Amino acid sequence: MRLSDVEQLFTPSVVAVFGASDAEGSIGGKVYRNLVAGGCKGQCYAINPKHDQVAGKPCYKSLYELDKHVDLALIATPAEKVPGILDQCGEHGVKAAVVHSAGFGEQGEKGIALQEKLVEAARGNRIRVLGPNTLGVMRPQHGLNASFGDKQARRGNVALVSQSGAICTAMLDWSGPRQLGFSAVVSLGAAADVDFGDILDYLAMDSHTQSILLYVEGIRDARRFMSGLRAAARLKPVIVIKTGRHGAGSRAAKSHTGAWVGSAEVFRAVLERAGAVQVDAIDQLFAAAQVFGSRKRMAGDRVAIVTNGGGPGVLAADCAVDRGLSLPQFSSSTRQKLEAALPDEWSHGNPVDVIGDTTPERYQAAVEACLADPDVDGVLAILAPLALTDSTSVAKKVIEAAKKSRKPVLSCWMGEESVAEAETLFAENGVPNFTFPGVSVEAMSYLAAYHRNQKLLVQSPGPLSERRSPDVEGARLIIEGVMAEGRKTLGAIEAKAVLAAFHIPTMQAVLARTPNEALVAAQILDFPVVMKINSHQIRHKSEVDGVRLNITDAQSVRRSFSEIVERSRKLRPDAEIEGVTVEHMVSARAARELMIGVVRDRIFGPIISFGAGGIEVEVLEDHAVGLPPLNDYIIETMIDSTRVARLMGAFRHMPPMNRHALARILQRVSEMVCELPEIVSMDINPLIGNDKDVVVVDARIQVNYRPPQMPLYGHMAIHPYPIQLIERVQLPEGTDLVIRPIRPEDAEMEQNFVRGLSEQTKYFRFMQAIKELTPEMLVRFTQIDYDREMALIAVVTQDDGDAEVGVARYVSRPGGEVCEFAIVVSDEWRGRGIGARLMRSLIQNARERGFRIMDGEVLTANARMLALMQSLGFRMERDRQDPGIRLVTKVL
Repeated sequence: MRLSDVEQLFTPSVVAVFGASDAEGSIGGKVYRNLVAGGCKGQCYAINPKHDQVAGKPCYKSLYELDKHVDLALIATPAEKVPGILDQCGEHGVKAAVVHSAGFGEQGEKGIALQEKLVEAARGNRIRVLGPNTLGVMRPQHGLNASFGDKQARRGNVALVSQSGAICTAMLDWSGPRQLGFSAVVSLGAAADVDFGDILDYLAMDSHTQSILLYVEGIRDARRFMSGLRAAARLKPVIVIKTGRHGAGSRAAKSHTGAWVGSAEVFRAVLERAGAVQVDAIDQLFAAAQVFGSRKRMAGDRVAIVTNGGGPGVLAADCAVDRGLSLPQFSSSTRQKLEAALPDEWSHGNPVDVIGDTTPERYQAAVEACLADPDVDGVLAILAPLALTDSTSVAKKVIEAAKKSRKPVLSCWMGEESVAEAETLFAENGVPNFTFPGVSVEAMSYLAAYHRNQKLLVQSPGPLSERRSPDVEGARLIIEGVMAEGRKTLGAIEAKAVLAAFHIPTMQAVLARTPNEALVAAQILDFPVVMKINSHQIRHKSEVDGVRLNITDAQSVRRSFSEIVERSRKLRPDAEIEGVTVEHMVSARAARELMIGVVRDRIFGPIISFGAGGIEVEVLEDHAVGLPPLNDYIIETMIDSTRVARLMGAFRHMPPMNRHALARILQRVSEMVCELPEIVSMDINPLIGNDKDVVVVDARIQVNYRPPQMPLYGHMAIHPYPIQLIERVQLPEGTDLVIRPIRPEDAEMEQNFVRGLSEQTKYFRFMQAIKELTPEMLVRFTQIDYDREMALIAVVTQDDGDAEVGVARYVSRPGGEVCEFAIVVSDEWRGRGIGARLMRSLIQNARERGFRIMDGEVLTANARMLALMQSLGFRMERDRQDPGIRLVTKVL
């Protein structure tokens, strides 16, 4: 089963260049010469009806004249000719094309129409197209330089994917002196067809690629981007630089939260949830590539600094704190080792100052002691070129210590000429080296960020918690009623009713239209009370002086009613005043004022924010941002990343706040945005918390109609765990069976299942001999994207716990209409109908997801599987290229 059909972009056997020419300045000619000069392992042919030869080699007028099978077409012709060339390629079975030509979407309406024709031709001929307006693609391992750039990428293990061809050429130029090689370089161009998601799918499983660099200017399809990014980041580091971070992005009109959350924060939250690492500059991109190239990872953020000078150590320590790294205290065992190895004048702490007259052996002992400490996740070794220090000999000892440990060691050999030999040694031995302490600490922080974000990546929460079910339909009816009145903003009472439907505790509010009604409400709710203006046109009550707090008597109620209404009418004469809401006053005892917000990002969908509340929310700028769905781990991470989290603990006379109650509310808000795509934005401000309760005091919700034909959870960037697909069935002999989507935490159970299969069953399933799943396969099989693939496992409960007895899965093919399936059942559980049950559930899910066709490959010798396919209505035919395989297809 393959997730990507772009392989021919990287490893073609036969390449044809349309538009090849010897004319000066010809892009086609440059592409053809680069292809030949690069030593492409495949055959290369020039196609141009105007020429008989190009670069001294035969040139053909068309594919009809060439009359050879072609895997990859490189097209550098006038834009209007490209759709016709793609039709010609389709007739000859070409599977992939790179369109270097410009003149499409960037050229206004005419160009947009031409680009639509290009896409139509590509899809009609089942050709994957990179571009148009692209520099091209390079694959050094294959000798492929299908670009018109001046630089050839040197061979390495880093993949670069960029939306800018200029950035590609610049990075190729910069990479030479830095000894950085590439497994692939891809310029996406206009990305009319092949986009980030497709390339990331391929690179995720590419054995030549150890880390991936992305240069991102904008995202067109959030689901495809997130899906490919998460798939790749599960298996290898992905480092991203995003330009235009401070654009308007996701700002929602005139909402507290909309002013609160900007596009830069949203994109950073997206990358964190996807398990990727963000950098902000090109030089940081190279630094990150260098540290991840060492293949050593941190298991936390605890760093030990070893230095031969106090000044560089202090600089590094300050930078470490600024970058969110921690400098742990050493264990007693480590302190004893350091005391024994270092002179009395050493710093006796972290950073470890080994003193300027250090010997190579003393420096090595300090590094090894730090690496052995269980509270240290990585070591930064700093050396200033002092007169009594042999920088090269010390470097050799640091390399020796680094090779003995699984923890990362980064070096910072300050200077230039005097440390040149040491720098060469570090490069040759895979120890990342940097010139300045700040840069080296920054590079170390990328390893810590990767560890932290990987923990976020494996979180797979469902749309709803396992607690008390919300009244989703009741909440939707309230929203629909508001929109039926022509309104898009819920009133305070309506908003609280929607929150109550999701079991979010709110302060009861009573609408009063006269002073006497306000007095009655106050008596019922009990003094003291709060009174607030109620108008659909007034977004923020404080802007019209529309709030009165701590009202304790009847006279004050009547007077406050009149003051609020008169003041609001004076300041907002255009607003329709419905009256005043009356609420019981929340006790100020041990209270913390918080806020929860939701905005709808135009690319990534709903975003949840949490932080300090009150009218100063924009000034304080203390908040955290997360992508739903949320679970306890993600929620705690969000809370802990805010400054207001420090106020939730006990201090002075105040007991600690009930964080558990706060986490429950954030979980319920997550459920709301998952289940109600009608919600455009929401402000819960203030949210008052103390040691007993956390309660919503005020809320505002903006809504809009759900787009027609939107699939379930189609408004979200991350598809929640599909709990609605869980089935509990009983086999004919009485065995209880659970069929459910696979989860990341099923990895051990999935591995045990595969290990327990017979050799024949493994061969039938994987079409090759395997003993067990590789770590990469295990991640790929258990950490799936529920939007474009599905894996349903059959689980039984045994004396020693749950056991997997079967799994059926499908993955989407490009285009979204066809999915490919695979299924296997444990040998000892055959013949009980498990396979048929799994396939029926899988087929139903694929049908509901909008797939039109399900297909797969079955070995001819697998008679049981062929019989099952026939019983399920699959059409079967022999594979023309391999008679040992049957192609099975079912129209859904």
